[in-house]
Amino acid sequence: MQKTKRLIVWTIILVLALTILIAMQFTSEVQWNEAIAYIVILMIVGGVYELWQWLKTRDKIYRIAFGVGLAGVFLLGWVSGAVGIIGSENNSVNLMYWAIPVIGFIGSLISRFNPRGMALTLFAVALVQFLVPVVALIISPEVSWGNAGVIGVFAINSIFAALFAGSGLLFQRADKFENR
Repeated sequence: MQKTKRLIVWTIILVLALTILIAMQFTSEVQWNEAIAYIVILMIVGGVYELWQWLKTRDKIYRIAFGVGLAGVFLLGWVSGAVGIIGSENNSVNLMYWAIPVIGFIGSLISRFNPRGMALTLFAVALVQFLVPVVALIISPEVSWGNAGVIGVFAINSIFAALFAGSGLLFQRADKFENR
């Protein structure tokens, strides 16, 4: 039954992607960049479905830890992309925040999503999160900190670092339950 559901989901995604590509042949309303963006969104939806199916096989604490970490990355991307954390969204030092999901993704793959490895990964992510404004101070002393100021930026980063550290603590707890 499970394989049938997966097949249905990926068939729908494939049909929608092909529909977009075929529609491009008959109308100029859909541009290549839009088509690629839509197809990427469809692939992300499929990936989220796969992630959801996989998380259902894990224990509750692991799922909560994963959700907290994922929510932190989502909120960080939203805030830094929409309004910027250090100054405005146009401030180039905000690009350093892209290191956070990259470290999380690479650490997750290296640890093979093992709870102990995920805990270490999230602790590393929390540390890097907190160090971003420190590095910004060092490499760009004239950076505009915006209305929040230096202390406000450190406070915002501390909130995100706490989210990631909390996720790491939950992964540690999941590891203890798994190794009973």
